[in-house]
Amino acid sequence: MRLDKFLKVSRLIKRRTVANEACDAGRVSVNGKPAKASANVKQGDIIMIQFGNKEVRVEVLDVQETVKKDEAKDLFRYL
Repeated sequence: MRLDKFLKVSRLIKRRTVANEACDAGRVSVNGKPAKASANVKQGDIIMIQFGNKEVRVEVLDVQETVKKDEAKDLFRYL
C-alpha cells in the first residue's frame, strides 16, 4: 500500500493531501530513510513522522484498504 494512503487509513494523518505534503516536505521516513508518498508500506516497517518538534514512531502491524475508525489503531503500534 502507498505510504500516503496508509497514513490516512490508519488515522495517523487525517487527510491524504496532508500526508502527501508531509512526505514532500521530508517529514516522513520509512525504516530510517526519507520516503515519498508513493513509497510502498508493508507489515513490519517502521514509520517516523515529524510533527513540529514532536516525533512519532510507529511499527506497521497490518495493511488494509479500509477500516472502521475504532479499528484503525490496530494497524500500527507506537514505539
